[in-house]
Amino acid sequence: TAVPPRCPSLIFNAHYSAPLATPNMAPLARYGAGPRAEVGVAGTGTERAPRDKAQGSGSRWAEAMIPPQEASARRREIEDKLKQEEETLSFIRDSLEKSDQLTKNMVSILSSFESRLMKLENSIIPVHKQTENLQRLQENVEKTLSCLDHVISYYHVASDTEKIIREGPAGRLEEYLGSMAKIQKAVEYFQDNSPDSPELNKVKLLFERGKESLESEFRSLMTRHSKVVSPVLILDLISGEDELEAQEEVPLEHLPEGVLQDVTRISRWLVEYGRNQDFMNVYYQIRSSQLDRSIKGLKEHFRKSSSSSGVPYSPAIPNKRKDTPTKKPIKRPGTIRKAQNLLKQYSQHGLDGKKGGSNLIPLEGRDDTLDVETDAYIHCVSAFVKLAQSEYQLLMDVIPEHHQKKTFDSLIQDALDGLMLEGENIVSAARKAIIRHDFSAVLTVFPILRHLKQTKPEFDQVLQGTAASTKNKLPGLITSMETVGAKALEDFADNIKNDPDKEYNMPKDGTVHELTSNAILFLQQLLDFQETAGAMLASQGTCNRPSLLPETSSSATSYSSEFSKRLLSTYICKVLGNLQLNLLSKSKVYEDPALSAIFLHNNYNYILKLVAVTQKTAERSYREHIEQQIQTYQRSWLKVTDYIAEKNLPVFQPGVKLRDKERQMIKERFKGFNDGLEELCKIQKAWAIPDMEQRDKIRQAQKNIVRETYGAFLHRYGSVPFTKNPEKYIKYRVEQVGDMIDRLFDTSA
Repeated sequence: TAVPPRCPSLIFNAHYSAPLATPNMAPLARYGAGPRAEVGVAGTGTERAPRDKAQGSGSRWAEAMIPPQEASARRREIEDKLKQEEETLSFIRDSLEKSDQLTKNMVSILSSFESRLMKLENSIIPVHKQTENLQRLQENVEKTLSCLDHVISYYHVASDTEKIIREGPAGRLEEYLGSMAKIQKAVEYFQDNSPDSPELNKVKLLFERGKESLESEFRSLMTRHSKVVSPVLILDLISGEDELEAQEEVPLEHLPEGVLQDVTRISRWLVEYGRNQDFMNVYYQIRSSQLDRSIKGLKEHFRKSSSSSGVPYSPAIPNKRKDTPTKKPIKRPGTIRKAQNLLKQYSQHGLDGKKGGSNLIPLEGRDDTLDVETDAYIHCVSAFVKLAQSEYQLLMDVIPEHHQKKTFDSLIQDALDGLMLEGENIVSAARKAIIRHDFSAVLTVFPILRHLKQTKPEFDQVLQGTAASTKNKLPGLITSMETVGAKALEDFADNIKNDPDKEYNMPKDGTVHELTSNAILFLQQLLDFQETAGAMLASQGTCNRPSLLPETSSSATSYSSEFSKRLLSTYICKVLGNLQLNLLSKSKVYEDPALSAIFLHNNYNYILKLVAVTQKTAERSYREHIEQQIQTYQRSWLKVTDYIAEKNLPVFQPGVKLRDKERQMIKERFKGFNDGLEELCKIQKAWAIPDMEQRDKIRQAQKNIVRETYGAFLHRYGSVPFTKNPEKYIKYRVEQVGDMIDRLFDTSA
């Protein structure tokens, strides 16, 4: 094995494993001078003396301990191994010499190679540098040619793009915008490098012409494709607000998708390169017109529908349209006929066509008209919110972000001003109605005000970011309506209290007075707007009960629902108290106390219809008042029954002949009863008790009293010979008297 040439010597240490292990070295390790005995190999014999000395002493110690024969054999064995080791060492020495020689040869070869490389590098580097310079020169020439071509192209831009600019962007917007980009670059080049060049004026003129064409195309696209939203689609959009089940939103596409993309591209180019904001004015003018026309179209839809069919299409009327069967109807917020229908049913219990019983029915046509106008306005308010939200979504795609709020503010002004103006007209009409004491007309304010308050959060969200004057329009209208509503409630209570007692204004039949019917109708309709009416009373301080006002409330919107209901309940008590006092005063107009009692009974009973719903604590009091009036009425029959009452009759002995005075007394009793019965039946037949249950109750009670008294009188004196013509005095049987009383309060009988 060859030893590396850089190892001039090799030292073996018996304490460690030998680097060159050979079979001949094992005996040497075994019989050496111990673990630290070393065998050295060197070019001289200087290291062998200690080893031989150790071996000699070891041999002598071994000979003394080992028998002679064995010692002789071991000596020979050792000598043989030493001889082998010497041969190995000789081999190693030769290998080292060869390795050194090979190393020297390799170093010589590498040195020669290095010298050649240096010569090659010295010859190539100049060539490389020269080539690099040539390449740089070539690149400079190519760049120069490219720059020349680029510059020359600017001089051809006008001629290359003139045809495209002249024909306009219609149908090829991308190509047109590409040509405009070339013209823009040409303008910038000539401005920077050749401001006096005639080419600059040429491309500038072409650029301005192209920009005008883009603005014209923007206007044309917006004008051609902006359509008014149909009333049916708006109603479907509004009806989606009250859907309890999740449904897909009604699609509202103001512009076709392709047109919207073109409009957006043009607007972005005009902002970035045209530096022109005139197109934003064009945008808001066109879209504002469409928004305003859409809302006016919805209002006109209500008017036409109401004039043709009597009832406008509203989501509150199911199955009216067949094209949207999945839509659920929503509640009509403008309904104000509930109490009047109740009044009509009450009047039809026996007073159809009777004065005082049907005097409010002709008002239904006018209330229907008011109801239609109210519904139309409420739906227009909801439509404005939805359409404004949709317009803002469209505007976000077309108008740059930092111009969106201002443009949107301008866009909604016409439609919003129209709604506010119409609202102010409603307020103005309500004020005029208050002056002429037509409080039913004021009721149109209540559903509108309630809807405005419900819609205000959405309004505020839509108008977020607009001018303060725009945001304050709706709160201003709400305040005006609250003020006029509170004024109406206050004047109404005073009008009930101060209504004059005029004979010509009193119902001849003692039926429900118009003042009562109007008051109950008004209060009944207020119940549909408890929170709204209560907030009106609280905000204007018209409740006259400061203790009811919460300490921390500063506006109508801060009042709780429960507090508003309590406030309205207090107001109703006040109105009913005024009404009761006025009715007592009016009842004194009647000369007949019985008719006065019937009048108060009818009015109290009519008031009870409302009190039973709203004023549970007052219901008992009114029932007592009604019973008192029934008793007062029944006293009117005493002048009839007193003739035949047993306590006023003389005692006759049976079988004894009557004296002339006694016969005359019996005749007077019969005649007085007959005349009184006929007179009362004739008079009271024309009186009215609209409530069928009360009418039957009073008839039956009076019939029982009269029949019982007359029956006893007839049984006692019917067979007494007090006259030769008994049919002249005994005109009626007991059953006939009952039938006559059954026909009371009924002119048709």
